[in-house]
Amino acid sequence: MPFDPFLDDLEQRTFRYFWDTANPKNGLVPDRYPNPPFASIAAVGFGLTAYPIGVERGYISRAAARERVLTTLRFFVSAANEHGFFYHFMDMRSGARASDSEVSTVDTALLLAGMIFCQSYFDTQDPHDVEIRRLTDEIYRRVDWTWAQPRAPAVALAWTPEAGFSRGDWRGYNEAMLVYLLALGSPTHAVDQQAWTSWTSTYDQHWGTVYDQTYLSFAPLFGNQYTHVWVDFRGIRDAYMRAHDLDYFENSRRATYTQRRYAIANPRHWRAYGKNVWGMSASDGPGPVREREADARDFMTYAARGVGLGSIVDDGTIAPTAAISSLPFAPEIVLPATLEMYHRFGASIYSVYGFLDAFNASYRSPSGKQPGVADAGWVDPDYVGIDEGPILAMIENYRSDLVWRVMRRSPYLQQGLERAGFTGGWLAQLDDPERPAATGPVPRQSAHR
Repeated sequence: MPFDPFLDDLEQRTFRYFWDTANPKNGLVPDRYPNPPFASIAAVGFGLTAYPIGVERGYISRAAARERVLTTLRFFVSAANEHGFFYHFMDMRSGARASDSEVSTVDTALLLAGMIFCQSYFDTQDPHDVEIRRLTDEIYRRVDWTWAQPRAPAVALAWTPEAGFSRGDWRGYNEAMLVYLLALGSPTHAVDQQAWTSWTSTYDQHWGTVYDQTYLSFAPLFGNQYTHVWVDFRGIRDAYMRAHDLDYFENSRRATYTQRRYAIANPRHWRAYGKNVWGMSASDGPGPVREREADARDFMTYAARGVGLGSIVDDGTIAPTAAISSLPFAPEIVLPATLEMYHRFGASIYSVYGFLDAFNASYRSPSGKQPGVADAGWVDPDYVGIDEGPILAMIENYRSDLVWRVMRRSPYLQQGLERAGFTGGWLAQLDDPERPAATGPVPRQSAHR
């Protein structure tokens, strides 16, 4: 399918979210805008991924991108951390812990992925490029993944100084695949390979058929997208996927189709749902509120909505990021959905930084007025950084494979995938003597901080 010119506009607007709203003095990106209570380290990781995309698309110069990346890395190399892990939310100005947030393993992984992408992208001998690679090395190498394993071989979700480690551990299938790949790829504090076995040990609970699609399910679409922002899973498989004759890319394609088929079926009769208006993920919502009618329905606030095996969470809220961030998996259904949402609801959901985070065409206003046929109903006033990031990166992966191509050069990612048992595809080409050597940092030891 040819590249639609509308995506040019969407990509550039979404890029501007990161370029315009980040604090230029420390690189911190707001969790949301225009009401930014604090920065999100995951949003910073998506921002770091955005800057080289901006260079390749001509939105900014390479020098400007390099300066922003260096500012960010220089901040994080000395920012408060716990065994290398960072607090989920930070004050936009000072970088201090915000909102009593946790030290987050998955949000640290999302931050590191953006750094490693820049490390591989800025690959010349220019002193600034060299510094980017050195600082990324220092930040990544001090992360002690084994410390985050109080119940080894699993990795814990989080830690706080008040309560210690969370009771929960990361086990599949969800967005934390990236945690294990980076933990396995660490040159200093790598987890044992049994960690991947532990991660996949619960997969069978999530394998099944949903709306005629047989796959490994996770209800909100972000769990099928986040790791894919940086990892090209086409043709590479771990032991579980080899046994099921699938790869994770195809798995995400099926998850995408499931959501569309659910919207077509529309069992709860939500307004606007259909073949080209669909997509649920973690997003804002109009609630919490309950309708007063006999068939009252609950509307949620921020929640992880979606359709999965034995799990449907749906209050009529559509998050444009859910469909658009699946563009590389199923462009034949995602592009029509993107265009339909834009043309049908227009400026009510699409503005300076592209699509606002969510809308709910079924939600009545407090006055009781029923939305009109082409009315988006409730519309989130905010953009959310962790939803903007996948939109931008996955549009670019769809049109040029940029993030995937650059990340394939990272020896850290290569090692993480191989230690997790992935084989085939582009990984097999790494052993080809005719293939140019991968570029990346030279392994070396550094002090733990």
